[in-house]
Amino acid sequence: MSLIYHNNCPICGSSQIRKVLTAKDYTVSKSSFDIFHCGGCAGRFTQNVPGPSEIGRYYQSQEYISHSETKQGLINRLYHNVRKITLRSKHNWVKQSTGQKAGSVLDIGSGTGAFLHYMKQVGWEVTGLEPDEIARKNAKDIYGIEARPIEDLYTLPAQQFDAITMWHVLEHVHELHRYLDHLKTLLKPGGSLLIAVPNYTSADASYYQEYWAAYDVPRHLYHFSPSSMEQLLSQHHFTLVKKHPMVFDGFYVSLLSEKYKTGKSRLIQGFLHGLLSYRKGLKNVDRCSSIVYECKGEFHAKKLRSKEA
Repeated sequence: MSLIYHNNCPICGSSQIRKVLTAKDYTVSKSSFDIFHCGGCAGRFTQNVPGPSEIGRYYQSQEYISHSETKQGLINRLYHNVRKITLRSKHNWVKQSTGQKAGSVLDIGSGTGAFLHYMKQVGWEVTGLEPDEIARKNAKDIYGIEARPIEDLYTLPAQQFDAITMWHVLEHVHELHRYLDHLKTLLKPGGSLLIAVPNYTSADASYYQEYWAAYDVPRHLYHFSPSSMEQLLSQHHFTLVKKHPMVFDGFYVSLLSEKYKTGKSRLIQGFLHGLLSYRKGLKNVDRCSSIVYECKGEFHAKKLRSKEA
């Protein structure tokens, strides 16, 4: 297997990189991977990751919920119950950021199609891209969503979408900079890009360290802090409009992390650490377990600011 080793930070290009911890793949391979920190942008990344043609096998597990829709185990059942709330939040973020009650939305990494199904029900025209064939089949069987292969990203017509969403997807993308450059061409003038990623500077990440479930090596190639995400968006001429806290992620991640750390499903301890992360995230979005970055292309963001002035 060919592995990717970075001599420079894949987020900002800085050579100021150093190893900070080693995390284990608890979901599939049980292998360990080093995580490096960048002194230039304060981002992190997984070292020696499989390339695009080989990473697929690290997603082949019934425990990988975004592909399988499994409800086995209490943690996964809790995930499905909370998802009903988060789907409404995602819809509201899209609606508020675009200023539209209905329009066209592209969801990249659409998984089994739950978000697109919800958006279609409330009147949006939906397009989904998903690299995993099993997840695409599940989307069709469960929700009637016909997701397209991820390779179709570069064949979509320009200026087609009012909103593009990436819910916990950007951290999986090998072609990080090519993706972001291309997304600008797919948005309609004034369209919005919403990116949700885990935040390794969160309270739950600080507590669980190498056991933090949202490191999710090697599937997560990058591990973002708020400052590294803001720098990345600026590199690609996106203007950050607002950050939204995904406050419930801390509960799910803490429950999984507790299991990884102790080998037991210590629900009370996991819930308490999730609650602490929840409270800190409500007070300061930069401390939230996961953050949604709402952005627009720089030109359209400037127009928006001038209208508000």
